[in-house]
Amino acid sequence: MPYHSTPLDLAFHALSDPTRRAVVSRLADGEMPVSVLAEPFDMALPSFAQHLKVLEDCGLIASEKRGRSRWCRLERGRFEEAATWMEAERRRWAERLDRLEVYLDKT
Repeated sequence: MPYHSTPLDLAFHALSDPTRRAVVSRLADGEMPVSVLAEPFDMALPSFAQHLKVLEDCGLIASEKRGRSRWCRLERGRFEEAATWMEAERRRWAERLDRLEVYLDKT
């Protein structure tokens, strides 16, 4: 994996994969054990665990051992950071387009 310099870079890299996005979508319904989380995915558990590791390393999910099971849950902080960045970019582009519209109206 190439070097990513910020936690936000890591989060966007993690979300670039459709399997990891699907895991995040499933966890939006609440925490669940890895065995249940992995059921709909057509891959071996070690391969699935690698996807979980990427999500956990970037702070999008957290996991903990409970008895004989490992449970996963979403971590809101990293999602809020990504949403804040996207909203700032959306505002910046909206302002640019507004300025372009004013310019075009004048010409």
